Amino acid sequence: MSEESGPAAPVREAVRAYAARQPRLVAATAGWVTLVRTLLDDAGIDYLSVTGRTKSVASFSAKANRTEGGAALYPDPLEQITDQIGVRVITYVHSDVAAVAELLDDELAILDDRDLGEEMARSGRFGYASRHLLVRADDEHPDLAGERASVQVRTVLQHAWAEFEHDIRYKGNVPEDAAADLDRRFTLAAGLIELADREFSTIRRRIQAAAPDSTTEAEADHVVGQELATFLAGHYSDAGWSHTDHYDWIAGLLGQLGIDTVDDLADLLTSVDADAVIRRMGYRYPAGAVRRLDDALLAIFGEQYVTLEGNSHRVPLLRARLEKLTTSET
Repeated sequence: MSEESGPAAPVREAVRAYAARQPRLVAATAGWVTLVRTLLDDAGIDYLSVTGRTKSVASFSAKANRTEGGAALYPDPLEQITDQIGVRVITYVHSDVAAVAELLDDELAILDDRDLGEEMARSGRFGYASRHLLVRADDEHPDLAGERASVQVRTVLQHAWAEFEHDIRYKGNVPEDAAADLDRRFTLAAGLIELADREFSTIRRRIQAAAPDSTTEAEADHVVGQELATFLAGHYSDAGWSHTDHYDWIAGLLGQLGIDTVDDLADLLTSVDADAVIRRMGYRYPAGAVRRLDDALLAIFGEQYVTLEGNSHRVPLLRARLEKLTTSET
């Protein structure tokens, strides 16, 4: 039997093709990370990190060679191995996992969506918990149009459990008589992590519910991020928290507009019909507090806001949003 015949030949051809494709996928992975981070930032959704990785040729080969019942698990490896580009989003609380998934569903084509934590719960077990989405970019993102990416979304606690469990199982030399106890301890840890995630969510809800609608004027002559975060938690009590850095960033925009205190901001926001902004923007995901303020400022100041120095990196995006805000409702 020649080298190019037999059941392994298609796998060898797929691996060769993947090796030729992989350098292009490395560049595409960086593009996906930038795109996902930009979408999250624009939506004002809080997150810890967005990272990416391109599947190595060795890892692709190992997966392509897997069998089940004597048959190839992936008869068409280049099409069926869908995690060639991987993106991982780490959030702080579980509600933000859902918010990220809803945002991606709104902005990209979702080819598959699995909530492995929910699947575990339905089976009455604790263990690996992560939201896995297979997404594809459309023509609105020409650099990535047609490319697929596997996006994992999970909380920082779920991530810690998954990374530690993988590290132990990969590196550890566990005696056979200790395997059952190890499994039990990992299951116990997963249950405690689920409990901790719930407590984190409760803490955030309590803080949001207790946030004042306004704050007293600070001694500083400009709005600062932490002060703004407290104000927005009360003013947009139904909105999620935003990325920590974004409060400082939009506080800088307020300074460029001459809004120096949260009392000034509170007075200004009375001129905005928040419900009308929501209707016109058509949020299909829980927009974060900074995004809600961003749209309110856009509605008030229009082109002046678009052309602020701090917005120079997103002028086309803001003009598209301004068009939504200024279009008459039917």
